[in-house]
Amino acid sequence: RGINAEYGLSVEPVDSVSSVTSSNSNSDLPPDTRMFLQFAEQHRIVLNQILRQSTTPLSEGPFKVLVNHTRVLDFDVKRRYFRQELDKIEESNRREDIAIRVRRDHVFEESFRELHRRSPEELKSRLYVIFEGEEGQDAGGLLREWYQIIAREIFNPDYALFTTTPGDKVTYVCNSFSHYNPNHLDYFKFVGRVIAKAIYDNKYLDCYFSRSFYKHILGQQVTFKDMEHEDYAFYKSMLFLLENDIAECGLDNLDFTMEIEEFGVSEIRELKPGSKNVPVTNDNKKEYVKLLCQMKMTGSIRSQIKAFLDGFYDIIPRHLISIFSDSELELLISGLPSIDIDDLKANTEYHKYLVSSLQVQWFWRALRSFSQSERAKFLQFVTGTSKVPLQGFGALEGMNGTQKFQIHRDDRSTDRLPCAHTCFNQLDLPVYETYDKLRKQLLTAISECPEGFGLA
Repeated sequence: RGINAEYGLSVEPVDSVSSVTSSNSNSDLPPDTRMFLQFAEQHRIVLNQILRQSTTPLSEGPFKVLVNHTRVLDFDVKRRYFRQELDKIEESNRREDIAIRVRRDHVFEESFRELHRRSPEELKSRLYVIFEGEEGQDAGGLLREWYQIIAREIFNPDYALFTTTPGDKVTYVCNSFSHYNPNHLDYFKFVGRVIAKAIYDNKYLDCYFSRSFYKHILGQQVTFKDMEHEDYAFYKSMLFLLENDIAECGLDNLDFTMEIEEFGVSEIRELKPGSKNVPVTNDNKKEYVKLLCQMKMTGSIRSQIKAFLDGFYDIIPRHLISIFSDSELELLISGLPSIDIDDLKANTEYHKYLVSSLQVQWFWRALRSFSQSERAKFLQFVTGTSKVPLQGFGALEGMNGTQKFQIHRDDRSTDRLPCAHTCFNQLDLPVYETYDKLRKQLLTAISECPEGFGLA
């Protein structure tokens, strides 16, 4: 089982209103709707093929019930519906184009000044960019270049808005110390608007965030499992605490507080009101771990996340973005990567398997048969992000620096799904008896279990 199922640990999103698509319980639906959704699950492949070929918008056709139950829809079908809904917003919001006049060496600050004062309705207008001192006319190329520059500047350490996760040093989370920048909340709102506007304009950004950050955008609960990708050392220490007796491990001096260090100054924060003198016991350690994760992934950056979401939802309605999963949202923001299977294969290490092993040969055959979006989901499954290193897979990062992709032999039951350890770019692959079974189990794992924790 996954660690979340075992310990029941999840953390409320910043806005406690969960997304429609993730919160609907089939037991609350009319019988006819329940039967249709059950049918849709069983015939998902055929259903998605029908929807791809249909010329009728999803919200207006015979399958419009799926608008509120998008789990059965493939990413490209969801994206098509999403763009149709954005087109409706665009048609009802015809306004004059907005000029952004900036100097190349001050793009972030001057873009902020230009766009911060604009209303949400104005920001849905077409943008065109003028770089001061240059004669180029923006026919779309300058706007794309502006988005590329902004995507880099968002993570400029001088602004102290984001920091890389300890898990992979590639994905970003909000910086809990960003308040040392007096404009940080206004900047976070601006960044939320820029990322949403890029999605709105169908432009891709070279920026990748943690799973928990994507979930905050979607209004989904973050979980203890998300902590594995965000801070593996902390995750392992909490897992040890959950699986062992407090007293026997010498941890009976813990209480419901967390020590925060800012620029060499330590501060003790209570995990809940009046909890400073509450000891951690075997009976309450689940609550302790949940509150610690709450503090690290949500509580310590609550104002930053809220400001970002205020800006994001100015452009894209929450109910519309929430049709996606966290892994799909990454693809929506950053685009489908170009994955060179030969380069990945040349930079793969094997443990208890050989290059000539039948299951390894089947694995590479299966991966080559995947669509572009399925390959992207596989990369997310094993590394935690769809980002391909600029230098190729030989430069793939793990928690301890450069770490090549690894395939480990899993000698347990072949009824198990493959599982992943994203901090080590590791795939545990059972010894499946046939190619068809390996391909089916791998597709199921990357599609249904994108968090990749040893699900049986």
